[in-house]
Amino acid sequence: MSKGKVTVLGINGHIGHYAAVQFLKAGWDVTGFGRSNRRPIEGVRFVKGDAVNVADIKAAVKEAEVVVQALHLPYDKWTNGRAEAQLANVLAALGEGKTLVFPGTIYNYAATDRYVTPSTPQHPEAPRGAIRVRLEDMLREGSRAGRFQTLIVRAGDFYGPHNTGEWFEQAMLMDRAKGKIYHMADLPLRHAWAYLPDLGAAFARVAEQRADLGMFENFHFAGNFVSHAEMMAAIRKVAPPLAPHPLPWHVLKAIGLVMPVMRDIVKMRYLWDNEMELVDPRLDALLGPDFGTPFETAVERTVEQFFSETVAA
Repeated sequence: MSKGKVTVLGINGHIGHYAAVQFLKAGWDVTGFGRSNRRPIEGVRFVKGDAVNVADIKAAVKEAEVVVQALHLPYDKWTNGRAEAQLANVLAALGEGKTLVFPGTIYNYAATDRYVTPSTPQHPEAPRGAIRVRLEDMLREGSRAGRFQTLIVRAGDFYGPHNTGEWFEQAMLMDRAKGKIYHMADLPLRHAWAYLPDLGAAFARVAEQRADLGMFENFHFAGNFVSHAEMMAAIRKVAPPLAPHPLPWHVLKAIGLVMPVMRDIVKMRYLWDNEMELVDPRLDALLGPDFGTPFETAVERTVEQFFSETVAA
């Protein structure tokens, strides 16, 4: 028996794909929405459409009780109100009475926030964090008006199998062919990571409990809070010839002089240079003590695709 109907907006993206997979595994009737079905999932119904068209989104979410907002603009397209406009389209299409699951970021908080709990005041460190705060304000306003329920599940940086285009692959592993891996900050410092299959499963678990939750909920997914040294060791266990080096931030900063998107990326360095741990005993209790993939197993599953020859040997 189905646990309900869920539509995942942006099913081709990293969050959307894994959310759809995990909702399906949990026994939901899953619909995916996107411009193309380039990452088909057996058992998932696909609806083609464009997120700039409210009618397209409305058709995709019409029968859903739960909607996962996994639409994601390119990093250089967030500004000038575009992120807010995209979310406004989703909310206009949502109608009333549904539950919206929204992936939150740690961008909303200050670098000095050592322990980041759901009750921590949001004081963003960078312009992109201010955008994320505004998006959540839009959700809070709609939920307090009784139009829809919002379940924010906030997480750290993503990693997972076939997850390209993120820090893990494009920075830490960018020179793997040269026998190098990069740590993003000093080795003893710890960083919040979210293994995407586990994060998708957390979305599904929270959605299952929606009837017992408030109209606006902010959950913090702990994921893997590990040091850069621990991450280097876990990667090298899969690909031991790799030599760790500090990421050359000065090179990225120089590129930023001619490439605005890189300039914005460098502004987020504070996330690596400061320990910001996502803490939420309430979500931990909801997920249960045996939830999640062991850290070293998660890293192995993530990086083995990049080092298939090493793994085979």
